[in-house]
Amino acid sequence: MQKDVRLIQMAEQIVKHSIKVKKGEKVFVEGFSDSVKPLFDEVVKLITKEGGIPFWYFNDNAFIKSFVENANTKQMNELGKIHAELMKQCQAYVGIRGYDDMFLLSDISEKQMHLYQQEFYKQVHFEVRIPKTRWVVMRYPNNTMSALSRMSTQKFEDFYFNACLVDYNKMAKAMLPLKKLMDKTKKVRILAPNTDLSFSIENLKAVACAGEMNLPDGEVYSAPVKNSINGVIQFNTDTVYEGDCFSNIRLEFKDGKIVKGTSMVNNDKFQKLLNLDEGSRYMGEFALGVNPFITKPMLDILFDEKISGSLHMAIGNSYNDETFNGNRSAIHWDLVLIQTAEHGGGEIWFDDKLIRKDGKFVIKELEGLNPENLK
Repeated sequence: MQKDVRLIQMAEQIVKHSIKVKKGEKVFVEGFSDSVKPLFDEVVKLITKEGGIPFWYFNDNAFIKSFVENANTKQMNELGKIHAELMKQCQAYVGIRGYDDMFLLSDISEKQMHLYQQEFYKQVHFEVRIPKTRWVVMRYPNNTMSALSRMSTQKFEDFYFNACLVDYNKMAKAMLPLKKLMDKTKKVRILAPNTDLSFSIENLKAVACAGEMNLPDGEVYSAPVKNSINGVIQFNTDTVYEGDCFSNIRLEFKDGKIVKGTSMVNNDKFQKLLNLDEGSRYMGEFALGVNPFITKPMLDILFDEKISGSLHMAIGNSYNDETFNGNRSAIHWDLVLIQTAEHGGGEIWFDDKLIRKDGKFVIKELEGLNPENLK
């Protein structure tokens, strides 16, 4: 991708809006794959110009694979300690990911991947980066992503920058009524084909995400009260986890616990993931997606969870802020249900009041989040 003014705009979005770097602050900047280098360079440059101190770390899934396939528990834990200590010294984190082969990790044994999640990722990211730094993570447009989106590289780049550089100040204002409504909502009900799910979000505050933690962004999230979920939900968006693809995931709940879960693809591995630890049969997040430029899935969760007219729920770990519902797990796996008419439609009810139908908000105070009003 040729460098253009949008790279500079992205760097400004990351440094000045997302992490709001201050003079003297240390920023952990992590890049994955060669394709991210143009943006990686602009971010390091701008952090320095703003008076921050960037610690840049260039990573790649090929390096991760070589280590994870061969490391034992102690080695993974010790590597986690090194990264966790570095993360503790930083006030902010930027992760720029441009995976050239998103399925590279798929042939690592489940045992080794689970060790990596428990001993490295959980220690570094769930225990330090997420609760203790200002952070933003993003994908970067490359040939792999354009192929998955079924677009030409040029068309995908235009889509990418439109989605990432949306007017987040306008979005944040439009999100405020939804956040306020979710803050006072007790009961949620979700209806869609093969879906009838109810749960409580009482006393779990909502968080409006408008460019601070993800690029692209555009979601308002909370979490279900851990033991409150009952019913069934059928997610209609394919998903990749630990390098494997899963499809049409269906979950049945009783008192918050997943009592039955199936995937049409890789179901055997899905069953093992559900049994990974004590928290992997409970949910840690519930969110509504509102980015007006993201309208179809592309097998990349940072995009798919922001699809306008979608909702997502996460198996496993609940983030440690006002939405924390008490669930801890080495997994945080977002699953997406698109409720627009072309994907089968659906309804969302808050305290027995319809608030969204077929992907469109139907109450006046939330109409500003419909795509025609956010572009």
